[in-house]
Amino acid sequence: MNVFSVILAIILGYVIGSIPNGYIIARLKGIDITRIESGRTGGTNVSRALGWRYGLLVGVLDILKGTVAVLLARILFGANPDVYAALAGGFAIIGHNWSIFLGFRGGAGGATAAGALLGLNLLAGAILVPLFILILVVVRYASVATMSVGVGGLFILILFALLGVKDTPSEQIWFGVIASAAIIWALRPNIKRLREGTERRITFRKANRQ
Repeated sequence: MNVFSVILAIILGYVIGSIPNGYIIARLKGIDITRIESGRTGGTNVSRALGWRYGLLVGVLDILKGTVAVLLARILFGANPDVYAALAGGFAIIGHNWSIFLGFRGGAGGATAAGALLGLNLLAGAILVPLFILILVVVRYASVATMSVGVGGLFILILFALLGVKDTPSEQIWFGVIASAAIIWALRPNIKRLREGTERRITFRKANRQ
């Protein structure tokens, strides 16, 4: 493993993840999303400000950030690419949550983590993404669904690596560790509200503009 390549993979993932899709789209509609509700730039907060269609668009774009970061790392770093892809994917989440373009503010990282997992391990992503959607629709706590991506991704990658599932080297677990840590840290206020029973459920209704 080349230290210089590790640094480049980290920078690559962080910069791609830092692209504030939610902020840009909301700004195009005349809204500063960082001043709405939670102040986060992800699809959930955009949905509350502009409606679910815009929230879905932001979610898709944030998924693509994670996937692109992983795939670019695989292309650029040929030797043992899973190490670099895992780092790029993990730091794409960190970039999304603490964007260099927004004064280190951002989202919670669920969509970007899902996209990175799909790029890193398609089977794991194919299992986890439908689970994320199911939890989101049934439980209607965006924070719980988001944490399921980080923690669930880590669990699946560890399980796959132990079972020797094809295309799941142990290096991919690095991504799961970074993803779960970044998401849980970003969601500390939500975890507190979940414990207190005051966490807000998402709704699929018209935007609540402020």
